[in-house]
Amino acid sequence: MKRGVKGLLAVMGVLSIGLAVAAVWFLAQAMPIGTGYVAKYLCTSTFISNRDPEIVFTEDIKPVNPLAKFVTWDINADRQSVTATAFKVFHSKAIYRGGCGCTLMAGIVEEELRNQRFYRPGEAYTPPSQSTALPWPQGGGGAVDPAALGVDPGKLEQALDEAFAEPGPENPRKTRAVAIVFDGQLIAERYAPGFGPEMPILGWSMSKSITNALVGILVRDGKLALKDPAPVPEWQSPDDPRRNITLDQLLRMSSGLAFEEVYKPLADATDMLFGSNDFAAFAAGKALETAPEETWNYSSGTANIIARVVRHEAEKEAVDYYRFIREALFDRIGMTSAIIEPDPSGTFVGSSYTVATVRDWARFGLLYLQDGMWNGERVLPEGWVDYTTTPTPKAPKGEYGALFWLNAGAPGNPDNRLWPHAPLDAYAAQGFQEQKVIVIPSKKLVLVRFGATAPRSAWDTDAFIADVIRALPG
Repeated sequence: MKRGVKGLLAVMGVLSIGLAVAAVWFLAQAMPIGTGYVAKYLCTSTFISNRDPEIVFTEDIKPVNPLAKFVTWDINADRQSVTATAFKVFHSKAIYRGGCGCTLMAGIVEEELRNQRFYRPGEAYTPPSQSTALPWPQGGGGAVDPAALGVDPGKLEQALDEAFAEPGPENPRKTRAVAIVFDGQLIAERYAPGFGPEMPILGWSMSKSITNALVGILVRDGKLALKDPAPVPEWQSPDDPRRNITLDQLLRMSSGLAFEEVYKPLADATDMLFGSNDFAAFAAGKALETAPEETWNYSSGTANIIARVVRHEAEKEAVDYYRFIREALFDRIGMTSAIIEPDPSGTFVGSSYTVATVRDWARFGLLYLQDGMWNGERVLPEGWVDYTTTPTPKAPKGEYGALFWLNAGAPGNPDNRLWPHAPLDAYAAQGFQEQKVIVIPSKKLVLVRFGATAPRSAWDTDAFIADVIRALPG
């Protein structure tokens, strides 16, 4: 009996040691993700959005980052940096640079990061001025009287009330801002306390749709071709099966590349965003999971491969390739607040890190509503919006085009779609925590919604669209 007890105790001891080792290993993998998220998000919200970091940490970070309860943070206003620490062992640091925003340091020292030259360092950027005397979108004027356009003001107000209503403390909606554009005019906007029309807000995966526009501009200029193999350095070996993946297949997320779009420790998406030096290289290093065109797999990694393609093409004209992003897109359509932040290697994060005011996000939606035209000039090539909104064949509900979400419905069954009560031609740029820029050509609508909605069930895009449409004439 004593031998049995000793044996059992020995086994339990080994198991305990094994569990302890596993726990330490998991923490070593997980905590850099937790501290990285805190440092990066606080950096952007503090130095770009000018929000109170204490409120941001409590209301935005802790509800979606379970590791945040172990994290402390420090903001260095002079150096414009944020350091997040856990257990006095795990440290992550993000730094802000005027002209390109915040970057989480990974695989690079701070001096090297601050000396990068892709974003006009040391040069004060002065965006084109916008007169408040001019109405939106040409100027900085606010919303016009919706009744002048035949819109029912009472029903419009009800739609806004519902968008900001809270279903309950256990299911917080946390809508921060809504803007509604009808027939090319801003007819309504509302902001939660602490937010306003001058505050740039992170759009998360709406950045993918910004990347779509940048590709479109390069296609317009004959510098990229959709059906050509994507110029990805890692795939150029003659026997590499990935070398034939086209730019179109990347845009439609039908490349066949393996990528785990899961936001938890030890998953591809978080390892890329919070632990990688070169996001595109991280994603390009993935093997083929299926042959191209066989499957549709939503992937932030794919968007960052495309972003690096855009960067390399733009750098053929100038080392400070951020000038291309501003002059060809942002400044061209009046998105003067917009900043798309880079990874440590200097490539803009085409999957996730665009920050802009609500009115500027609405301008982006209006560009697509107007078929890529702005002030009578073509920004996106003719046919680009049609291409963008054509469903990817393997997307089961016809829910994805080229870096935009669609409402086309399943092939042969259009009632099976993302938003059953919204028109079939609705499409959207969408981001984490229910950020939206929704374009509905048949209704001449652009809808913008921002929030910190942790439980997805708290926000109903279908109902929001229906509420707004009820206010429209006819």
